[in-house]
Amino acid sequence: MKGVILAGGLGTRLRPLTEVTNKHLLPVYDRPMIYYPIQSLLTAGITEIMIVTGGDSAGDFLKLLKNGKHLGIKRLEYAYQEGEGGIADALKLAEEFADGEKICVVLGDNIIEGNLRKAAGDFFTQPSGAKILLKEVQDPQRFGVVRFEGEGADKRVVELIEKPSDPPSNMAVTGFYFYDNDVFEMCRELKPSGRGELEITDVNNRYLERGDLTYETLEGWWTPAADCRSWWPRAARTMRRCPPRRVLAERVCPGSGPYPRTASSCLARAGCSGARGANCSRNSAKILVFLDGMSAISRTRHPYGALSMAGRS
Repeated sequence: MKGVILAGGLGTRLRPLTEVTNKHLLPVYDRPMIYYPIQSLLTAGITEIMIVTGGDSAGDFLKLLKNGKHLGIKRLEYAYQEGEGGIADALKLAEEFADGEKICVVLGDNIIEGNLRKAAGDFFTQPSGAKILLKEVQDPQRFGVVRFEGEGADKRVVELIEKPSDPPSNMAVTGFYFYDNDVFEMCRELKPSGRGELEITDVNNRYLERGDLTYETLEGWWTPAADCRSWWPRAARTMRRCPPRRVLAERVCPGSGPYPRTASSCLARAGCSGARGANCSRNSAKILVFLDGMSAISRTRHPYGALSMAGRS
């Protein structure tokens, strides 16, 4: 199985930060956001990865990640998405990379406490189709959600709805998807939605109609770091309080076990102690203060509107 990370988009909800870089390169806690989806794939045993991105900062991914060997990636490829065609449009670019194999697709701003190991193993033995991961949320109207029928062992998904005003459940579809190779033909057959994009929800509904869409519930917390108003600062604060175990930390700090709780502890294990370690720790704290500040600013309407983010889409 191969992995595809979708890291494009304009990041309008994170402006003005994204005026100068891709949102997936912004820091969450003490590392770039893109490290987290990479980690999700690596812990599932997926070491062949493609990153699909776009915009003016696409080359910065190569500067940061290079060939991925230092992160434990066996094979790392890149694809460039022209324009804003939606998730399914970006996914089409990975067809040659997939080369007939099953794929795990991860939205680049999704951060999880647990891992994808069980879901990946279950899908590996699934003869065909797709698998989605669900998570209970308090604001389902902001996500794609599922409608269930039946109870107990007979409970099944009968419909997926994108950001409904009256959600039929509070189970959101997270940004983790598993597909067989038929997904690329389905993406080519899609028609643009009212937003002018090819929607991944339409792809999932096609698998549902075909009868081979399965689902699992994601364990642990799930945080999409999507905007300044809530999710991105929440992601940073969550990582500060309870950072999950990280294979990437093992690459930086061999033998460290659980992901270090401070930047200085990680650097000390890697031989960066004293003033440098203290400085790095202080920088991490500054980032978190900055994120909390951005959250506060985004909830306050400036008299002249210059600092208000309430109107960001």
